Amino acid sequence: MAEFVEADNAEAIITRIEHKSRKIESLLKQYKPVEALKTALEGAPPKTKDERCKSAYWIVVHRALMAIRDVDSLFLSLDPEYYDVLMKYLYKGLSTGDRPTCDQCLKIHEKLTERAGLGCILRTLADTVNTV
Repeated sequence: MAEFVEADNAEAIITRIEHKSRKIESLLKQYKPVEALKTALEGAPPKTKDERCKSAYWIVVHRALMAIRDVDSLFLSLDPEYYDVLMKYLYKGLSTGDRPTCDQCLKIHEKLTERAGLGCILRTLADTVNTV
């Protein structure tokens, strides 16, 4: 089972998230949205129960998700190791109720399910430890 970081280490996690956010913004400015999404998903979700950290991480992933324009090309270069964590963030996005976010998450969800199968959905729903 994964070790979760205590609240006093949350500041260190927030600092790492801020660093990751800067890296993602740089990739997006270079028109590399798939690389930005990969960077966002690396090490996700953060091993903490601190909601500030989870919220900050969601903002970073959301920024990268919303920059994806060609969903088909996303899966040509996204490694399968990212599929389950991506699915978690897609459900997080759907739970926001924000129309543009939900539209984007549904587009990606459709392609991800085609690519990864129903097992990806089941693993995401069954994992109650590594929540986003």
